[in-house]
Amino acid sequence: MRIEHLKKSKPEAERLEDDTKVRTAVEGTLRDIETRGDAAVRELSEKFDGYTPESFRLTQSEIEAAMQKVSAREMEDIKFAQDQIRRFAEAQRASMTDIEVETLPGVVLGHKNIPVQSVGCYVPGGKFPMVASAHMSVLTASVAGVPRIVASAPPVNGEPHPAIVAAMHMGGAHEILCLGGIQAVGAMAIGTESLDPVHMLVGPGNAFVAEAKRQLFGRVGIDLFAGPTETMVIADDSVDAELCATDLLGQAEHGFNSPACLITNSRKLAEDTLAEVDRLLAILPTAETAAVSWRDYGDVILCEGYDEMLQVANDMAYEHVQVMTDRDDWFLEHMHSYGALFLGPRTNVANGDKVIGTNHTLPTKKAGRYTGGLWVGKFLKTHSYQKVTSDAAAAQVGEYGSRLCMLEGFVGHAEQCNIRVRRYGGRNVAYGTAVE
Repeated sequence: MRIEHLKKSKPEAERLEDDTKVRTAVEGTLRDIETRGDAAVRELSEKFDGYTPESFRLTQSEIEAAMQKVSAREMEDIKFAQDQIRRFAEAQRASMTDIEVETLPGVVLGHKNIPVQSVGCYVPGGKFPMVASAHMSVLTASVAGVPRIVASAPPVNGEPHPAIVAAMHMGGAHEILCLGGIQAVGAMAIGTESLDPVHMLVGPGNAFVAEAKRQLFGRVGIDLFAGPTETMVIADDSVDAELCATDLLGQAEHGFNSPACLITNSRKLAEDTLAEVDRLLAILPTAETAAVSWRDYGDVILCEGYDEMLQVANDMAYEHVQVMTDRDDWFLEHMHSYGALFLGPRTNVANGDKVIGTNHTLPTKKAGRYTGGLWVGKFLKTHSYQKVTSDAAAAQVGEYGSRLCMLEGFVGHAEQCNIRVRRYGGRNVAYGTAVE
């Protein structure tokens, strides 16, 4: 198999150094929030955002005032996006059914899908206020039936971002906080004097937010371990370099460490895309960010054929995978490790991020090998139950259970089975023995 790297990103070892610095900073910050509660949160908000209101939780009048600043066209666009996301989430929810089955006469087993009871939804602000993230987390949790949804986003220009507040409110948030960074996810997960803790954290964020979620996992549930956004373009000569370069840089502008990769079996397309990236970076308003990402985290990989392209793509397991070939459905059939697929030149990652209806909170750093992205099912816990409705079934299952418990040496376990055999099967089984 021949695979050639026409451009290669910086080594993994250098990336790990950055992760270590972030981990240390987050540990100390979370410890401070746990020790000092609201006081620590207020100091952190002042330090990083210059924002210390009387309360970080917005009142109904503050929510309404923020929404008044959103134009009619912007409000209509938000409604359209939420309609698409709600429609798909509702279809996903409908696919998840409670079940009950009688596996033996008198033995009934089942499961119920129960919503997580409280969720903290983080919406990034900073350089790019991520209005769409409010739809993806808040609205999806609402469709799942979560009874308490807390949504938090940092201030932008010293105040709550109007469109984010509108999206949170319209999506179904019960509590809206104007709070960002580690202090936001830490306060929601740990709880403070003024904020009850949640059971689960969801939503994207910068490296510090992602690391905070990782460290808080176990105390609360999380949607997934997320790193910087990743985009991969799988293309052959059925498309041109302008399309490939545009789709690569469209995600590279997210941050200074956003990986972007082209996998192709066409040397001409690979070389033309490299040239086209340089041309676009000369005119792209966000080139200051995108150029650094492309320099440090950009890859162009030339493969011999489609089988090699598929293998490399599955091994890399990128978050967004744009497929533009003469056999897109073949890749859909055979891809197994990724965040989300975007099939064909008419499709693009930006539409998936903002409006088309699928969720944009997706696995990165090869997590697509073991998990999918955020969806309505992430907010539901599947709990099993069992009941035995006849004496005969209690005795029958009890006999097997007794012997299997003794096989493992669990005498007390066996007696739980034996007492049912005695009571419902009419058999005299001595304590501490297996049913013969």
